Amino acid sequence: METKLVKIHQIEESLEEIEEAARLIQQGEVVAFPTETVYGLGGNGLMEEAVRKIYQAKGRPSDNPLILHISDIDMIEELTEDVPDTARKAMECFWPGPMTVILKKSDKVPRCVTGGLETVAVRMPSDPTARELIRRAEVPIAAPSANTSGRPSPTKAEHVWEDLNGKIPMILDGGPVKVGVESTIIDFTVDPPVILRPGRITREELENVIGCEVQMNTSLKASDKGVPKAPGMKYKHYAPKARMILVLGSPEKTAAKINEMVCESHKLGHKAGVIATDESLGAYQADEVVSVGTRKNMETVMSGLYDVLRGFDKKDVDIIYSEGFEGEPLEEAVMNRLVKAAGHEIIRV
Repeated sequence: METKLVKIHQIEESLEEIEEAARLIQQGEVVAFPTETVYGLGGNGLMEEAVRKIYQAKGRPSDNPLILHISDIDMIEELTEDVPDTARKAMECFWPGPMTVILKKSDKVPRCVTGGLETVAVRMPSDPTARELIRRAEVPIAAPSANTSGRPSPTKAEHVWEDLNGKIPMILDGGPVKVGVESTIIDFTVDPPVILRPGRITREELENVIGCEVQMNTSLKASDKGVPKAPGMKYKHYAPKARMILVLGSPEKTAAKINEMVCESHKLGHKAGVIATDESLGAYQADEVVSVGTRKNMETVMSGLYDVLRGFDKKDVDIIYSEGFEGEPLEEAVMNRLVKAAGHEIIRV
């Protein structure tokens, strides 16, 4: 299959290309497109054949639920049986934006989208290209991240090209995304609501809006049927090709431990890389040291994380040591991805 890469400029100047992508969606094909979080791989969320093509292109397990993307809040009525007041308050405040809600699904939603569950994940992206594509396709678009399953999520069209060239018909290139990590997922089918995946929208922000407690669950806990209720809860995700170890502790102890392990790696003839921050770049003596952003602004870390992880695949390192992040609300989202990228290999010093 030949993959067409299309550069999107201003929406008004790219309507023909977006319309072409929408026609592909309507025909049951899949298209990669930008959202504000990461690039998505989208297909008609109400067509089982299109959903099958998403799983096939990604190599994604079919019990891993997909998120339905909508362009208008009214679209949620046909996808769900019940929208609690807390969910509606959250949607009115944070949509369009990087928040996914889990609700009881309607009969219109195929079970292949939900991983066999009676719940459905829905979000309204704020990226204008994504919204226009959904509007023109006139269907909710099921879309996981547009990468090979398990790999770091794509935050640039070139990342999608690396993974899916030849596997899908079209990629809409909207430039680098703004947020850089996937949406916050909140389960509103339970009381109190539970965050299943942290993202740009924090627990504190949610509680202030909906007026009640929100619990946090960042474990790999699955439902009673053994199926994850949200994307990214069951399988290893975001992983670079090299083995990765996450080190948690004070800046001084973290740097000392990582340098010690780098030295041990060199003795074994292994090339070592380090994921640092702007503040600690000069503290390491590895073969490759890359900053993921500044601790003074965690949004820079979120937006740069996946690009850094993918970049190490081109640096031919044998092992990667990464600093950790703890304490601030936005650091929960970054740590969630780092822990999974490291396959839960964590050293605390």
